[in-house]
Amino acid sequence: MLYTSADRRVLGYLGRALSLEFSAVQQYSTQARLVASWGLDAAARRLNQEVSEELEHVDRIIARMLALGVAPNASQLRPVRLGSTLGELLLQNYSFEREIVQLYDNATRYCANAGDHDNRLFFETLLAEERHHVEQYARWLEELEGAVAPVSAERATF
Repeated sequence: MLYTSADRRVLGYLGRALSLEFSAVQQYSTQARLVASWGLDAAARRLNQEVSEELEHVDRIIARMLALGVAPNASQLRPVRLGSTLGELLLQNYSFEREIVQLYDNATRYCANAGDHDNRLFFETLLAEERHHVEQYARWLEELEGAVAPVSAERATF
């Protein structure tokens, strides 16, 4: 059994972060398989790259929780959100990434106010990486909108 005297709010942020990052892995993995079934191999590869990056975040959060003396526990995974087109999937992901950014921004601010330098730096790093994900999804959506032909008008509806 692990024991910790770590700040309970920091542990709460870490627990929510772990749940959201695992949820992202589940969502992007599912979407990668779905778009691959649509014949969109390049999109599937991009989504699988996102899965790898989110798994890296999961690993770092777990390591952080163990270092703070708590057993990791992703308490609640979000349901996978799908759509009938690549654009719909990307909009879901863009919104989800913005939610993750908000969590890391709140955690960073809390740690800064509490004088918790180490955890502030930890959350700041994740915040910067997730902001980059938001920017990537925004660019991908812009690329998609600029496409000459629609990506799909005949996809399965979920």
